[in-house]
Amino acid sequence: MDGSPAFNPALVALECADCGARCDLTRPRGTCPSCGRPLVAVYDLERVRAETPRDSLGRFGTDLWRYRAVLPFAPDFPVVRLGEGGTPLLPLARLGESVGVAELWMKEESGNPTQSFKARGLALAVNGALAFSREGIALPSAGNAGSAAAAYAAAAGLRCRVAVPDDTPEAFVVEARAFGAEVRLVPGTIAEAGRALAEWAAGPQWWNVATFKEPFRLEGKKTLGYEIAEQLAWRLPDVILYPTGGGTGLVGMHRAFREMAAMGWTSGPMPRLVAVQVNGCAPVVRAFDAGAPRVAPWEHAATVASGLRVPSPFADTLILAAVRESGGTAVAVAEEDMLDAMNDLAGTEGCLVCPEGAATLAALRQLRRSGEVRATDRALIYDTGSGLKYPEAWRLALARRASGEEVAR
Repeated sequence: MDGSPAFNPALVALECADCGARCDLTRPRGTCPSCGRPLVAVYDLERVRAETPRDSLGRFGTDLWRYRAVLPFAPDFPVVRLGEGGTPLLPLARLGESVGVAELWMKEESGNPTQSFKARGLALAVNGALAFSREGIALPSAGNAGSAAAAYAAAAGLRCRVAVPDDTPEAFVVEARAFGAEVRLVPGTIAEAGRALAEWAAGPQWWNVATFKEPFRLEGKKTLGYEIAEQLAWRLPDVILYPTGGGTGLVGMHRAFREMAAMGWTSGPMPRLVAVQVNGCAPVVRAFDAGAPRVAPWEHAATVASGLRVPSPFADTLILAAVRESGGTAVAVAEEDMLDAMNDLAGTEGCLVCPEGAATLAALRQLRRSGEVRATDRALIYDTGSGLKYPEAWRLALARRASGEEVAR
């Protein structure tokens, strides 16, 4: 494509997922210039397949840059990297048996830089800011994204501003400030933080790396799909349950599975994707159940899982398309079931998970009861970050364990 030498020659264009407009990379691109909706990267997959056979990936290392052939940057672009990706896929044999599925796996993302999956997307977003010659980045965050953005901005020599809800767990605020970011606490949810950020860190001086407000966070998150495919010997699971706030990982995996199928790296049906939310904030579930094309904002969003407290995800059309096109579903779980799942993953499998990750186990149990997940299914859930950053949630979970209120299973 015609654009900066910083970009992958196989990157054909940035395409608007809503109106179909295509953009080159001759100048910085955030969202679609025609309709303001998210842009996604489009690759010449025939070229990638010819130049990068699947069994040659080992020459690119063990982190997410192993999949550089389908990432936006040129081979000689000096990317900033902190060891993102390459996280383990854990077999959960005991919980799989108790839930009643043929196989149960958990992608454990807490080993990423800043201890969460957000490192994948923000690594790509910050490198995109460098490729676009930006000097500062900014974003609203519920916690983990702000920490990751601050870390990569520090490593890249960029300024960073982060707006977070004022009830964000202290660990996230301390971490972002430790990396040198300016952090502003805003009353309300991430939606209010986003509005505050628009005035505090306006463009063009500040490059907005919020979820789907630039095209490269999605590219980092899609490596989740490539990794689980390779870790499972290119035999994809039947169903994947993913905690869905802004939805970048869900949409990214959907794109990854389509890319791999087009290149002949995988065969057979794609996994059914399940968007997991909580009863206190379930705008995607409500829209999915209603057959709606868009997500309406959720009022009075409330949950201890701060990453799921996203009242109005910007990429709603992409999230709904990923779920529907994969034959998946969307499910909301009770807060209490999520807290119980935290205890179960820790006490049964030795995994100190975040509440968002535990929500996926609670959702799997719910879908087994309804029959939407079958006993023969190979299921995969996600722990998106370390439980150590959620002392408030763990106090609640341990209090339930101590009081004997967990549901007997």
